[in-house]
Amino acid sequence: MLLQTLFETSYVTIAYDHQNEWLYAEWRGNQDMKSVQQGAIELMRLLPIHHCHKVLNDNTLVTSMWSEAAEWGGTEWFPAMIALGLEYFAWVYSPNVYSRLSTDLTLQFTSATPVVATFDDIKTAKAWLSQV
Repeated sequence: MLLQTLFETSYVTIAYDHQNEWLYAEWRGNQDMKSVQQGAIELMRLLPIHHCHKVLNDNTLVTSMWSEAAEWGGTEWFPAMIALGLEYFAWVYSPNVYSRLSTDLTLQFTSATPVVATFDDIKTAKAWLSQV
């Protein structure tokens, strides 16, 4: 991946992958409502600027539950991202079981129509996102 960092904090780095023309979000550490919303809002800001329709969302390094943000993510954030042009979202699970549950809960609240697929490793997620 040829990545250009667009936004970086202690809890997330968002980059543009020039080769694949998608946004790559690498989340780290403990997450909560505030960090999830701040990172997600940055994704909303950056998606149309870079004319992206795909996001590779990597939670591999997330170490906590963040379920308090699940409903907001599913009912507000995903529909907003779709309105901005999101079509495909590859979501790499954290090995942390509570983070995985938070991801699944978010998807239960998502009734919109982006194609969201979950993966246990980044290699498989990249392969899927490259082919859609």
